[in-house]
Amino acid sequence: MSSRISLEGRTAVVTGAGAGLGRSEALALAARGANVVVNDMGPAAEDVVAEIKALGRDAVAVVGDIGDWSMGDRLVLTALETFGSLDIVVNNAGILRDKMVFNLSESDWDDVIRIHLKGHAAVTRAAAAHWRAASKAAGGPVYGRVVNTSSEAFLFGAPGQPNYSAAKAGITALTLATAQGLARYGVRANAICPRARTAMTQDAFSTGNTPEGGLDIMAPERVATFVGYLASPAADEISGQVFVVYGDMVALLAPPTVEEKFTAADGVFTPEELESRLTPYFAGRDPYRTFAAYGVSALDTTGTQNAATAR
Repeated sequence: MSSRISLEGRTAVVTGAGAGLGRSEALALAARGANVVVNDMGPAAEDVVAEIKALGRDAVAVVGDIGDWSMGDRLVLTALETFGSLDIVVNNAGILRDKMVFNLSESDWDDVIRIHLKGHAAVTRAAAAHWRAASKAAGGPVYGRVVNTSSEAFLFGAPGQPNYSAAKAGITALTLATAQGLARYGVRANAICPRARTAMTQDAFSTGNTPEGGLDIMAPERVATFVGYLASPAADEISGQVFVVYGDMVALLAPPTVEEKFTAADGVFTPEELESRLTPYFAGRDPYRTFAAYGVSALDTTGTQNAATAR
């Protein structure tokens, strides 16, 4: 294996790694040589540790709730005490509490924000504190990779997932802030918007166009391969980016652009001028022509159900 894509001697933390996408990511990182700290809520974390050890790599399970702020410190400390380093963080853990906004309960909101956004922030903060201290001690940049899990739901504003969409938008912004804030220390941070057929998304996809005997077009392993790449030395110049990843493709998203700029004629808008300028501009506008990036759905050539809720 090329040294540019090898993770030999590296240590990774993967949250939500007991099943689904997180499990595939943990196994992919181990296959490239990394030791892995496997986090999940239940005994499945130990099962994944056993799978990794069967690959000839080392792993340790940390069972607990990623929505607990102290879990970030616990995961980082476990990596350092067990393997002597921390190089890669893959924030994956998440839950669904799908409701239309008018049916959303306080717990539906709090639980999703806590696990997704707070969970990402807790691990990122703890890892960032370690990398900053390590960089200062070394007198220069260190090796650090953060891969966060966003979703196309934040691009579309999924109507049945206001909590999930908001959490994923927050994760994207957290990723950009992390990339900016930690660049000087050698850390690279990126976000992926994946689709994968897992227990959490099993009802979201129909059978795709995968050839008989081939890898499922929505297999989480396809996403995990890309996560392994982002974690590698080969991705050193990639940071602050957002990718849509599934099937046979990786799509790099561009930042939003300014469609139109309205400037007050006399330096200060009046209500009348706003009405005369903006109302005609939006008159008859396609209701789907909003900030939502519906065009991203055109990327899908998998032949499965078009689902923006996939992780």
